[in-house]
Amino acid sequence: MKDNTKCLHSGYTPENGGPRVMPIYQSTTFKFNSTKEIGDVFDDPTKAHIYSRFTNPTVDVVEKKIADLEGGVAAMCTSSGQMASLMSILNLCGAGDSFVSSSSIYGGTLNLFAYTLKKLGIECIFVDVDASEDEICAKIKPNTKAIFGETLTNPSLQVLDIEKFAHAAHKNGIPLIVDNTFPTPILCKPIKYGADIVIHSTSKYMDGHALQTGGVIVDSGKFDFANGKFPEFTNPDESYHGTVYVRDYSFAPYIIKARMQLMRDFGAYPSGNSGFLLNLGLETLAIRMEKYCSNAIKVAQYFESTGKFENVNYPGLKDNKYYNLAMKYLPHGQSGVISLTIKGGKEAAIKFMDGLKLASNEVHVADIRTCVLHPASATHRQLTDEQLAACGINPGLVRFSVGLEDIDDIICDIEQSLARV
Repeated sequence: MKDNTKCLHSGYTPENGGPRVMPIYQSTTFKFNSTKEIGDVFDDPTKAHIYSRFTNPTVDVVEKKIADLEGGVAAMCTSSGQMASLMSILNLCGAGDSFVSSSSIYGGTLNLFAYTLKKLGIECIFVDVDASEDEICAKIKPNTKAIFGETLTNPSLQVLDIEKFAHAAHKNGIPLIVDNTFPTPILCKPIKYGADIVIHSTSKYMDGHALQTGGVIVDSGKFDFANGKFPEFTNPDESYHGTVYVRDYSFAPYIIKARMQLMRDFGAYPSGNSGFLLNLGLETLAIRMEKYCSNAIKVAQYFESTGKFENVNYPGLKDNKYYNLAMKYLPHGQSGVISLTIKGGKEAAIKFMDGLKLASNEVHVADIRTCVLHPASATHRQLTDEQLAACGINPGLVRFSVGLEDIDDIICDIEQSLARV
């Protein structure tokens, strides 16, 4: 099936006389006919749903749909994108380990990696998103367990050369984790280019309506965790009945381990109702992404025409530094997010944003409605000047997330606000 069809049909097939629309299983627990059957599910968690801290039938449908869209073998939803980022690393790294990450990532993720994980004894080694393969490999240590990057960085909109980072990772026997939030699998499928694990903040385009936070981790099923670098996958798990993940769940050892170790202990699983709402967003994802991209390129071109911006950063513009990479990895569109630097610095940026009437000034992005944010004073305000520069952020930067309103109305709103700057 094509993506448009998968968005509607993957993950759920109604039985004869069953509900056409995926139902909400709003239940924490599930009944079994015998004590033995419950024990059997604890021995093999893929047999049935047992408790909604691990799995839920409604969320399970969403996980199957997202895995299918990304070209993976299995997925696990989480309560937020931050938790997806955290679990993707904790499933591979423990105290004394390290991982490499592009320095151009979402500010919340950067803070998680640079500070919080450091408290747990896990070192994050940052590398420039434009580093050569040799420079990436030079950052890798004997205790390095993964490489992490964002397909399209938030908010600097740099395009990750997925194949380059994947080659560096695989040359060193470690997996590549890619955050694919902005493109979604409609615009880019990182697994196709060598990524082993894909994560999303489903709070953004996948949900699309700013209804709820959420995240997801997708397992490609392609990485060899039995290569000697990951003993937790090849040795018996004493916390889970001596399970050997690569032996007992060879089809998706990464995601099974994440569910039965991390989700079991952290319990950061979405409810059935959350899964239902996310599925509604996914059903229109393909057609929405097409419109976001169509609106965004027109808005970016308009911004360029005004002469009031030092820089208009959108990878779909032909003079953009990442245009060629965008045409390779994101040929059908580069999301609805634009980052731009207004002449006059921070004061001018705030005046422009506060003068908008249709667009909302809010701490969100990739919404169905147009919204704007000043990253330096909001999502990235905890970073030092040096870290802001490394992320491609300066005080005059505005993140403009183009919505699905009529393009003439969006541009009219921008025009009236710029007239006052």
